[in-house]
Amino acid sequence: MDFSIIINEWTVYWQGLYTTLFLVAISLLLGLLIAVPLGILRNSANWLLKGPAWAYIYFFRGTPLLVQLFLIYYGAGQWVWLRESAAWELFSQAWFCAILAFTLNTSAYTAEIIRGSINAMPKGQIEAAYAYGMNRMTTLRRIILPNSFRRALPAYSNEVIFMLHGSAVAGVITIVDLTGAARIVNSRYYSPFEAFLAAGLVYMCLTFLLVWGFRRLENRWSRHLQPRTN
Repeated sequence: MDFSIIINEWTVYWQGLYTTLFLVAISLLLGLLIAVPLGILRNSANWLLKGPAWAYIYFFRGTPLLVQLFLIYYGAGQWVWLRESAAWELFSQAWFCAILAFTLNTSAYTAEIIRGSINAMPKGQIEAAYAYGMNRMTTLRRIILPNSFRRALPAYSNEVIFMLHGSAVAGVITIVDLTGAARIVNSRYYSPFEAFLAAGLVYMCLTFLLVWGFRRLENRWSRHLQPRTN
């Protein structure tokens, strides 16, 4: 094994790391903004609201991320009206297609996490909020959503890690992320072990940092639930 290859090509990996973090961060942020109202609608008793949210979640959780990426990147070009619109300037860019696919995918999984957390809310807390005089929107904003976010944090941390690992498919549409950087290094030196081992170690370090960060966040948000020691 020749690890000098990794040292010589560290700039390629650094650029790939930056691209990976950019894609994942933007996708998670946009996905969370979509997932919150989607999770609320998923719990609605009205099927006119619940049905579209259910269909959205079912589709994006039921199909592979790679297929979704191909449908957006390669399939969007078959629509003449899209090619002739101003939006084609974005859809013709690989980075936009990757962010769009990642956002739609993670929003579906996150919405289901939020839906489950809302359903797990103790009914007594909601009834107490109503008895205190809060209306439905105030109860949702002050009681249901904060408690649901706290309860959903462990599951959401897994979704963030899955999104980080799933972002490796971005390399198939010409984006030089971490996995794409490893392919470039391998094509230059014909050393797949060193090239992909370096990328794997970076992914592993990022995963450990995410686990550590979410663990700290869980301890902070759930500190009031921990037993007191004298």
